Amino acid sequence: MDKLSACPNCNGNNIYMNKKGVSAGGFAADYLPGLGGFMYHASLYPAICADCGHVRFFIDEDAKSKLESSPEWEKR
Repeated sequence: MDKLSACPNCNGNNIYMNKKGVSAGGFAADYLPGLGGFMYHASLYPAICADCGHVRFFIDEDAKSKLESSPEWEKR
């Protein structure tokens, strides 16, 4: 993800994103059930607005590709 849109909370553009991503499972709660694989937990990429502190999360491409076929998730 190269460029993020402005912060949905304050419309600021002072956004920082975690470079490596954080595990969404393992020893922590599985925040993305059904989107990982064998011995693999999907990754979350937190983005923080340095202006207001709003935090939003993005998922890795592999996890995103599994959304439509996963029984754990439904489109709203």
